[in-house]
Amino acid sequence: MYCCALSTLLFGTALVAQDSSRVLLIVNKQSSVSQKIGAYYAHRRLLPPANVCIIDVSPQEEISRDNYSNKIEAVIAAFLRKQHLEEQIYYIATTLGVPLKISGSGTALESDAASVDSELTLLYSQLKGKPHELSGPLRNPFFGQREAAFNHTAAPIYLVTRLAGYDYEDVRGLIDRSLEARNTGKFVVDLRADNNLPGNGWLRAAAEKLPKDRVFLEDTGTVVMGQKDVIGYASWGSNDPDRKTRDLNFRWLPGAIVTEFVSTNGRTFARPPASWTLGTWPNQASWFAGAPQTLSADYIHSGATGCSGHVYEPYLHLTPRPDFLLPAYYSGRNLAESYYLSIPAVSWMNIVIGDPLCVLGKPSR
Repeated sequence: MYCCALSTLLFGTALVAQDSSRVLLIVNKQSSVSQKIGAYYAHRRLLPPANVCIIDVSPQEEISRDNYSNKIEAVIAAFLRKQHLEEQIYYIATTLGVPLKISGSGTALESDAASVDSELTLLYSQLKGKPHELSGPLRNPFFGQREAAFNHTAAPIYLVTRLAGYDYEDVRGLIDRSLEARNTGKFVVDLRADNNLPGNGWLRAAAEKLPKDRVFLEDTGTVVMGQKDVIGYASWGSNDPDRKTRDLNFRWLPGAIVTEFVSTNGRTFARPPASWTLGTWPNQASWFAGAPQTLSADYIHSGATGCSGHVYEPYLHLTPRPDFLLPAYYSGRNLAESYYLSIPAVSWMNIVIGDPLCVLGKPSR
């Protein structure tokens, strides 16, 4: 009954969107919200029926390496082979209700923990008989390829994004906004007061690579608040000591994306209490879901269309580079390619929230 009902929702039309044949959608049989999101995304993007892979795994956010390997990676690999989609698929879209992170052992850059999505990027190489080390981050072959077209020759990986938020309504809004995206509005770039940090240099470089009339740059200790018509935002998030609140009170345009240098902003998609705000590491009473830091899902809830995040500590040099991300997105790259050419490592802690096909198109005034 489940498969018949889902098929009716997913495949009510025979039409196929121009780029949807490149997307593999992952739906979890054990999660009603995953099913609902999958149905809506497939309908809005006119996804081919053969491009929906159903897995059957507990929807808890953190899973073991064995469960990831046997119930997620192996199932998706078998599906791709059966449908002969190994080469055709460029992008994989997981959904809220698909496990988020893989527990591990080891510390610092020797950890074998990872996000599910970042681990799935290497499934293409796995299918080609090229297993990889589990300990520590691995070089992302697409990182920094500003001019290259994405394909499996240039970068033998899949680009994996997540259709997620606090609930179905958040994700439905994300999907709708991705289809309404236009290349207009401002890119807000907010530095910390201590300007000698490497991240500040990347933020400043991002602003320099965008049209001056499309950038709002703040390079003092003032935290930018209340901006309107925002299409892109990059900052230190809660790692800016001057930021005290979760909500920046931005008005986001459809297609707006976010990145910030925060260690645990992708740690959960559970909704915090309305009273929760940013805390401090010494005060555990101020934490939510194991940390006091900003949450990527807050940006989606407030109207952004895409956001990066980290499920565990990534270290600054392995977070997305805004000087790659924002210019790529402005220039016409889709959301998935823009984020992945800015992320130095895979099999690591990074996640990308958003519709992989979201694109701004040509600039408009």
